[in-house]
Amino acid sequence: MPKNFSSRLYSRSLTKHQKLAAAGVGVLGAAAIAMSAVPSSAEGKTTVTSEAAVAPAKVAYSTEQIKDVKASITDQLATADLKAQQIAAQKKAEAAQKAAVAKAVAAKKAAAAKAAAAKKAEAVRKAKEAASRAAKRPALKPHVVKSYPNNLDGWIRESLDILKKHHIPASYSGIHRNVMRESSGNPMAINDWDINAINGIPSKGLLQVIPPTFKAYHVPGTSWNIYDPVANITAACNYAADRYGSMDNVNSAY
Repeated sequence: MPKNFSSRLYSRSLTKHQKLAAAGVGVLGAAAIAMSAVPSSAEGKTTVTSEAAVAPAKVAYSTEQIKDVKASITDQLATADLKAQQIAAQKKAEAAQKAAVAKAVAAKKAAAAKAAAAKKAEAVRKAKEAASRAAKRPALKPHVVKSYPNNLDGWIRESLDILKKHHIPASYSGIHRNVMRESSGNPMAINDWDINAINGIPSKGLLQVIPPTFKAYHVPGTSWNIYDPVANITAACNYAADRYGSMDNVNSAY
């Protein structure tokens, strides 16, 4: 047997005894505590309790429940904070949108006002230019309606004014001379014996014009009545200018 075998065995026994002694002390301490907790009315009585009855009951605490409650409150606070942030963001976006709309409306109004001002300025400028041109332009003479006497002199003069507008050559003397030879100044004169009459188209009016010639050489602005003195003279002068160069060159039947 090894030299230190007994000593190691003893050491183990002591250790076991020591453990039992410590356990006994713990039981006695627990009993003392239990008895001190008994009410005063039971002080004279001796109560025998078992070691199990004297031992304090173990209380179990659930850390998970406390953790869940804390987590729930934290989540609620986080949710409330998130909602507050969302509401604040929404209000900020709405305010920004309102500001943008107001800015657009203001810009539109400013553009309209600017356009109206430019239009007004342009109208003023044009009015000034028109006034300036009018000031430089010589005053127009009032239009006077010329009147002619209702006789041969008046008929010839009115016809000459119309011929002049249409650039048809003729003179007072040439017209007067041919009128006196053809009709003696009678606007209702009609030839019923010459070849034209025989052919059914007699010469008519102051300058004895046949209807086809009157129609072909009618001058705008005059009557379509072949017996009208001004219309008759003007159509005959137009025909003579085309055929002879001017009524002044006609000295016989034409």
